[in-house]
Parts: sequence; C-alpha cells; structure tokens
Amino acid sequence: MKISSLFEQGRPLYSFEIFPPKRTAPVETIYHTLEQLDGLHPDFISVTFGAAGIITDKHNPLEIATMIKERCHTEAMMHLTCINSSRADIDEISADAQQRGIENILVLRGDRMPDIAPRTDFRYAEDLAAYLSRRGGFCLSGACYPEGHLDSPDLQSDIGYLRRKVDAGCSHLVSQLFFDNRFFYDFLDRARGAGIAVPISAGIMPVTSKSQIEKMITLCGASLPNKFAKMMQRYEHYPQALMDAGVAYAIDQIIDLVAQGVDGVHLYTMNNPGLARRITDSVSSLFKAGK
Repeated sequence: MKISSLFEQGRPLYSFEIFPPKRTAPVETIYHTLEQLDGLHPDFISVTFGAAGIITDKHNPLEIATMIKERCHTEAMMHLTCINSSRADIDEISADAQQRGIENILVLRGDRMPDIAPRTDFRYAEDLAAYLSRRGGFCLSGACYPEGHLDSPDLQSDIGYLRRKVDAGCSHLVSQLFFDNRFFYDFLDRARGAGIAVPISAGIMPVTSKSQIEKMITLCGASLPNKFAKMMQRYEHYPQALMDAGVAYAIDQIIDLVAQGVDGVHLYTMNNPGLARRITDSVSSLFKAGK
C-alpha cells in the first residue's frame, strides 16, 4: 500500500526508521531488529540508503525493504539518494524495487563528500522526484528541515526549494530531527502558507548518548533548547540516566505533537528495538485516537 493511502485513514501515522547493517556484517543481522520493531505495529518502516548515500551493496536497502514487507507484513519505504548515482543506477534500483513490490521511496540528494566528485545526472532531490514521477508506480516522499537545510541561505529560500520538491512529485514529507517543537510549528506555518498541503511527519530522535547528539547536531544543525541542554549537562556522565531522560523528552515531544494535530511522527530508532518499545508503549494509544 502506498503511504499516501495510509494518510487517508484520518489519523496521525506512526512510523520507524532503520539503517542497514555495517558493510562488514551480513544483511541477515537486521532480522532480529525488524522482528521486534514489527511487534510494535508501526504504519510503515523506512530504511536508509547508507552513510552519505554510499553503500557497498546498493541492493542492501532493497533486501531490507523486501524483508519488511514479506517477513513483517508492514509497509516499507526505501530511501534513495542521487548525488552519487547515475541515471542507470536509478533505473536499475527502481526497476528492482518495482519487481519486489516496493511502492514507497524517500527521495534525497545525499551528503556531499569532499573526496568524492558528485554525479551530474541529478543535482537535487527534486530532480530525482521528477524523474521517478515520470517513470510512475511509486509514492514519493521527501525530506524537510524545520530549522532550514544547512545549504539553504535562509528559511524563506528553504521553503521555496521544498515547494519545488513537492511540485516534482513528493506526496508526503518527513522532517529532520528537532528538539524544540516550536521550530516545527513555525515551519508548518511557513510551509502551509507557501501552499505546501501534503502530509508532513515530524522526525523524532531520542537521545541515547552525548556523543550521538553531538554528531547529529554537526550533521543537521538542530538547535538545543535550554531544557534539553540542561538535561544533557545534568546526566552526561550517567549513561542510563541520560537514556531515561532522553526517552522521557522524546515522549513529551510526541504527546505535544499529536495533541496539536500533527500528520505523523517518524521515530528514528537507531536500530534499537528496546528504545523504540519504551517510547511506543507510552504513546501508541495517541495514534489510535484519531485527529
């Protein structure tokens, strides 16, 4: 089923994100993670393409997406980046995806790598979205950035780029992580004001360690509200306490988002089913209550 159809049910969606095993590990290592996540009954599970859009076996995400559909009987959304992909690469992967019954793709540009020259067939995610839209057969999702993409000159320009991505064929958006819901609500106001009417899922990442959050801030530029910063400072030398506080913080974000009528919540699980279960056990009833 296409994710666009899931949104027609009239309630907020609850979804997970996972990533492929390390390149040195067999794809089968993801079985246990998937089995436990599926027991939590998300609406769909997305699988990333690999670090910086580069993966040794480009079919690894396809294999995992197929597992999600066939073993877990849950809808799968495969990420697909274009900065290091040729048109032939995209043709091959998308044809294989269609053969396997994968209907949902999250289109992304991918991260620029200083030591790798990007391909020129697709410069941006909107180019990939337009290309796949012409091919047909897929429900396309796109990424959005509540605090603006790091490469965007300002928030107004960022919304303009996002509108072009939607116009190119994205029927659903998933946000980058954020730790202050006010940034997400302000972003929603800008997006809706610009005529972007597609469903938008809020991306939530629970904190598990100080190093994890420092890395993510470097990669995406998310701001740390005072409440969050104080939590980090108070528990940074107590790993279990920091994890407990991080879970509670994520739950608080989700409760507020659903109460405010969010279209969906996309939980970055970091392949940690136990963490996902703790959060899901606390919020699952919210997504059954409808809008």
